[in-house]
This record gives sequence, structure tokens and C-alpha cells, in this order.
Amino acid sequence: MSEPMSESLPRTGPLAGLKVIEMAGIGPCPFAAMVLADLGAEVLRIDRAAPPGLGIERPEAFDYVLRGRSAVALDLKTPEAVAAVLDLVAGADALIEGFRPGVMERLGLGPAPCLARNPALVYGRVTGWGQDGPMAPRAGHDLGYLALSGILSMIGPEGGAPVPPLNLLADYAGGSLMLVIGLLSALTAARAGAGGQVVDAAMLDGLALLGTPMAGLRAAGLHDGPRGTNLLDGGLPEYACYPCRDGGWLAVAALEPKFRDLALAGFGLVPADWPIDRSPTGRARLRAALGAAIATRDRDDWARLFAGTDACVTPVLSPEEAPHHPQLAARATHAPVAGHLQPAPAPRFSATPPAPPAPFRREGPEALARWGLDPDRIERLAGTGALVFPEPV
Repeated sequence: MSEPMSESLPRTGPLAGLKVIEMAGIGPCPFAAMVLADLGAEVLRIDRAAPPGLGIERPEAFDYVLRGRSAVALDLKTPEAVAAVLDLVAGADALIEGFRPGVMERLGLGPAPCLARNPALVYGRVTGWGQDGPMAPRAGHDLGYLALSGILSMIGPEGGAPVPPLNLLADYAGGSLMLVIGLLSALTAARAGAGGQVVDAAMLDGLALLGTPMAGLRAAGLHDGPRGTNLLDGGLPEYACYPCRDGGWLAVAALEPKFRDLALAGFGLVPADWPIDRSPTGRARLRAALGAAIATRDRDDWARLFAGTDACVTPVLSPEEAPHHPQLAARATHAPVAGHLQPAPAPRFSATPPAPPAPFRREGPEALARWGLDPDRIERLAGTGALVFPEPV
């Protein structure tokens, strides 16, 4: 872990000047905080008195989503710590939290007291089920939200079980990124004079929104077959993955006829011999032919053959290989942070590029002082035990 710093992290980027309080949690809230910090916001993480026990345990050096911000640990069971957070809220633009509904209210840090202290505050909340509804109080995880959204039922092989797409869709796309979009939208409204407000980002709602294009395809009868038999779920042989001679995999995404012809020719098949036939028999014949052709070479041989073409054929890379691919390397899509190669901030900005991500810093009095608390107040917080100095994780 890095040594505590006495000065603020350098802030550049489109969100420079934005001050955000993050209530420490797991899943989508920390990732949302990382995105905001990546883009230049000053994010102060309020850690619990005992940080361990949040999610999948690992050393902080490997909890990459903590990057770009500092943290101070406060015992929120004490009135002194709660009062300190409200003082911090008074100077913040936004607060984000990811607890179950009612937790922040029980701590005395719900929207009402926070907005009373700062009427322009944007109060961002992210949960799985939402702030209301019959399931709002229940525990949940990414897979459960996916299951209930209807999206999970569409992912997986024909005749097989639904396949969890890691926890990328519900936690991060449906949760974190919808929270960031909502937060920035509400901040825009606040700066236009609308005042502060609460942003209720539910992963279930976000998943439903992400499914809008697919809902249209299904309504049109273009993607309504059983799982694994449709346009975009591996049902088409020209939009699927195939094993190579060396055990590697190749992704063929040649949906359009002109790309399909290029791919077929590259695999040694004569396009005229393979007219589009979407019947089960036609699909099976082409899948078998592609599989047999692809199995004759190693993955990287195919990658070299198709490099520079519009055939839409790419190697399936491992997470370790991906940063070194020429395209990702050319764009510096990964960058070192405290000695670890991590995904770089996205998207890119021509006029206000953000600084490279900085490592996570666990602090105490320094962070509180930067956010405007006077030294005597900080000393009293430490003396009462409200300000905690946990051991590094």
C-alpha cells in the first residue's frame, strides 16, 4: 500500500472540480466511483471501521477498482462520525452509496439530512432491485438480477443451461454505468438551477434498458427462437466461435453477406457454394464445414491470415494476451497503476484528457483536512474513536 499523502491527487479531465463522497461497499458502487475518479472527479471514500468483509477478499493492491481516490475510515455507529460525514456532504457535489434500502437512513445519512445540509447535492443510490417494490429489501447478486430480467434466458448454447456472462452486465453495465449516467444527468440539472435530487439506479432497471434492442428484435420475430439458435447468440454459423488446431479459439462475426463471403474465402470455402440458408439443415452444414476448416490451423495462424481484412474474424484472446495485441497496445488501452497493468480510463477526450489513474490511498486526517474539516475537529474525531486507523489489507 502506498504511503498516505499530504496533498490532493492531481485532477485533470472532464470532471475536474467535481467532489464526490463514496460510501464504501461492494459491486457497482466502487466501480462507479472509479469511473468518476478516472475522469477527474475528486472522490473521497468513507470506509467502514473494519474494511475487511466487503466482497471477495484480496489485498488492496489487487482491488483495482479502488484506484484514483483516497479513503478515510469512520465508525458510523458514533454520532461524531455521522456529523463529520454531514459536514463533508456540505462541501460535496454528489454522494453515492450501494447499501440495501433503509441502511443509510438508519445511519442518519439518508437523503433528507444530506439534502438539508446541501440542497444542491446529487444523492446517488444503486441497488439490485431498486428502492421500492416487493423485493427491495432482499439480498441479491448479479446472476439473480440477470435471471429475473429475462436476459439470462437468452445467453448460452442450444439445449444447454443459461451461461452467466461474468458479473459484467448487471453489476457494472446495469448498475455502475447507469448510476454514473444518472449522477451526471442530475448534476447537469442541478447546475441549471433544478437543485439536488436522489438518483435511484437499480440493476434490474438497467438490465431492462440494456435489453431494449433485443426486445425490438424479438418483437419483429428476428430473435425469438430457443437459446443458442438466433442471430446474435451463436445460432448462426457465421456468428460463432470455433476451436483451432492448437486448442485456441477463433471468433467469426461475419454477419453481413460481403463480410461472410470474405470469411468463407479465407477459410478455403467458395462463397458461391454456400448461399445463405438459415434452415436448421443449412446451418448445420455450414457450421460443420467451418469447424473442419478452422481446425486445420492454429489460432495465431488464422489471426495472421485475416489481419488487415474486413472478414470480421478475430482470435479469442486471454485477459493476459489482450493488452499486448497491436490494436490495444496502439491505443494504450491498458496502463500501469502502482506496478500493475490495468484497463485505462475510457472514453477518450480531445480537450480535457484525464491524468493516468493514481493508486488507492488510505488516509485519515489529511483527507478530512483537504475536505475542509478543521484540525481541532479532526483531533476530536480521533480521540473519540470516530476516526479509525485500520490495518492495511
